[in-house]
Amino acid sequence: MYGILVGILILDSLILAVAVLLQAGQGGGLASMGGGAGTDTIMGGRQATTLLTKVTWWTAGIFLFLALVLTFMSQSASQVRSVLEGQGQTPTPVAPTPLPIETQPTAPPPAAPATPPPSNRRP
Repeated sequence: MYGILVGILILDSLILAVAVLLQAGQGGGLASMGGGAGTDTIMGGRQATTLLTKVTWWTAGIFLFLALVLTFMSQSASQVRSVLEGQGQTPTPVAPTPLPIETQPTAPPPAAPATPPPSNRRP
């Protein structure tokens, strides 16, 4: 169903592009606005509704509708799931390897504090 709607959307977009490109311009577009082009409205005079105008409106409406439907379809199909959800087995625990113990170089024990020499003074 999703593929069929995408195919219709692509066909509709091609028809819409052709219909827009085949239409005649409205007399110079925005370039003629500042120079006093003498048009009745801001963006140009009102033109008669032609077959190309109707095709453009219908294909644009169909395009927007299909794009909205496909957006809702794709959101419901791709629910947020965990990456680990599909894994059936639990990983085996790895035995921890003992780390080598750092040893400090052995220093000679500190010497005993030296006693002061006996003084020959008499009190």
